[in-house]
Amino acid sequence: MKKYSAKFCPLVVDVPGPTLDDATRRHLAHYGFAGVCLFRKNVQHRRQLAELVEQIREVLGPEALIAIDQEGGAVLRTTDLPEAPSAMALGAADDPALAEAVGAAVGRGLISLGINWDYAPVLDVNTDPRNPVIGDRSFGSDPAKVAELGLSWARGLEGAGVMACVKHFPGHGDTYLDSHLALPVVRKPREQLEAVEFYPFRRAVEAGISSIMTAHILYPALDPEYPATLSQAILTGLLREEWGYDGLVVTDSMDMQAITQFSADRFNAGAAALHAFGAGADLVLALGSRETQQAQAEALRQAQEEGTIPAERWEESQRRLEEAIARFPGTPRPYSPTLEAGDLAIFTAAARRSITRYGEVQLPRPGDRILFVAPDVAVGESAYENGPAAQDLARRLAERFPGLKTLAYPRSEPEAIRESLQAALQEADFILYVTTSRQPLRPGEVELGHLLFASGRPALHVALWNPYHAMNLGQPALITYGWRQPTLEALLEALSGASTPGKLPVEFIPR
Repeated sequence: MKKYSAKFCPLVVDVPGPTLDDATRRHLAHYGFAGVCLFRKNVQHRRQLAELVEQIREVLGPEALIAIDQEGGAVLRTTDLPEAPSAMALGAADDPALAEAVGAAVGRGLISLGINWDYAPVLDVNTDPRNPVIGDRSFGSDPAKVAELGLSWARGLEGAGVMACVKHFPGHGDTYLDSHLALPVVRKPREQLEAVEFYPFRRAVEAGISSIMTAHILYPALDPEYPATLSQAILTGLLREEWGYDGLVVTDSMDMQAITQFSADRFNAGAAALHAFGAGADLVLALGSRETQQAQAEALRQAQEEGTIPAERWEESQRRLEEAIARFPGTPRPYSPTLEAGDLAIFTAAARRSITRYGEVQLPRPGDRILFVAPDVAVGESAYENGPAAQDLARRLAERFPGLKTLAYPRSEPEAIRESLQAALQEADFILYVTTSRQPLRPGEVELGHLLFASGRPALHVALWNPYHAMNLGQPALITYGWRQPTLEALLEALSGASTPGKLPVEFIPR
């Protein structure tokens, strides 16, 4: 084993913009971080992004990991590459070979830019319909299907030269709190965790997936005091010693409120990062202000110098990092127009196979005057940097149905359109109610939907993002599990009569 280097700084940080300014260069060079995680703020177009990656490696060295959250569906940090469907869309298609092809296509786009680490796929089993942060990012509610499809996706990604990072260990699917905003607690006994949450991650360990991301969640059955990211019992006792995992472990972002609120009266930012590393994480995802990153880096440096954490612990993390870099060096690979077109075709085929009918669906006839009812805006939040634009769908749908008219309502006040709705209904042959939020439907939106379906005109609900909206409303629906361009094209085809072979990958509780 290579001798441990005191310059090893086990932090992955973010940078403020699409280029490296002098202050950021100095910051990166001074601490020698293990890598950088990219976000939408860093992306203008693919040429610029490739140049930014090259700039980062010029400062940190060719061995730097360049990471991104390119999951597909709602979580795409760069949309200047073909847009992959969501994990839940692949769950609806239920084809491991297709999932592997999608993962490989995602990898080909990323490695063409020199990005060699994708924080994907999500192996959380989404069993709580209220889950505000996983939802369509999960392959479904069946642990075996999640494992099969997720690991197929990961194999495709890694085969293309990009390291996969399955998340969020040991499971974020049965929560109704967003760990970006609060600390969720999963109060299941060990036996239930084994049967559901653990299952996909155990299969990932057996398959040798190269990296795992931790969850900022408290599991009292495993550790009554510390959330997984800070828990030696979970990261070392369970994952390393009991399961025998020897790949990289990286924390979820340490600036998420699940950690900052938990740590407020226990640790400062630097001590929290040190605690995560001591618990068993190899790399700490240190996002946020430069001052916070400095505090975290200094805490780790001091621990190295003082021997607070044994040298063997630093050596094993450095070894894992070096092995990962050797396997995924990040050398850009050509991405020809032909190859890109083929990847887009894969995504489009996957989207077509994912569209799911719920209930007795009626479709508009070619000459129908369609009333298109949708929220006026769907914002991004948390892990999602933008939301779907129903207006984009309306514009594209109007090309096929020239009689389409749009009625947008404020999501916070659906009843505001009551007066205009009555007049609009008089001129409509068909009603299309499109819901666009990742959050559960508000009572006013459910009431509006029931009013539309009770109007006496043929009507259809389109759940454009959150599939559980169809369960909440309880009316005939088409479910898309996302809104990226291949998915919208598949939806337009479905509204025009194309087959909809998708099967619900989550359990709907009868209303």
